[in-house]
Amino acid sequence: MIDELLPGPVVAVEAYGVEEAGRAALYPEEQAVMLRAVAKRRREFAAVRECARRAMEKLGVPRQPVLPGAGGAPGWPAGLVGSMTHCDGYYAAALGRAADVASLGIDAEPHEPLPQEVLPAVTLPDERHLLDRLAEQRPDVHWPKLLFSAKESVYKAWFPLTGEWLDFTEADVDIRTSPGAPHTGTFRARLLVPGPLVGERRLTHFDGRWTVRAGLLATAVTVPAH
Repeated sequence: MIDELLPGPVVAVEAYGVEEAGRAALYPEEQAVMLRAVAKRRREFAAVRECARRAMEKLGVPRQPVLPGAGGAPGWPAGLVGSMTHCDGYYAAALGRAADVASLGIDAEPHEPLPQEVLPAVTLPDERHLLDRLAEQRPDVHWPKLLFSAKESVYKAWFPLTGEWLDFTEADVDIRTSPGAPHTGTFRARLLVPGPLVGERRLTHFDGRWTVRAGLLATAVTVPAH
């Protein structure tokens, strides 16, 4: 599912089910980070890192630990950029070479309604008008949850480039549908604060793609290196 949202230079690995979580093992350095975590959190932590290690192998990079760094963002091997996500029974990781990709952000969520009380905190007025229009056109999609996921992917791509927090209200997301592909589309997040520099260009927005299927929705943002 995730790999369909990413360009050719990026590799993705995904896994489903509790069995996958139970089989994944941690490196000693990762075990030390998880000493006080509950069993469910340890299983998720291990399963998504197993996806990341399989992605490393696809790129010809030896398997190695993936430790949380600043802000909880994963620390990747030198020369790689990546992102990970998991939700109930689903785990995914995406990796690319820094020569091709400046940053990545992926997110997966259960395809279910966003709690109504959360909506005002994560959306702007124009976004709420957009969600109303989309709901009229396609009532089978939980658009607020998809917009929430898009902003999660934007943040995951933003943070490695800046080392700073990006509030939900500091990016204005426009979701676009594809008439010929009703369960997939694109989105653009217009930054309402100064964007990071990538090479000599200042980013003003992040572009991404989305899909909905099999009880899940997924979003992905890719920032090209050039």
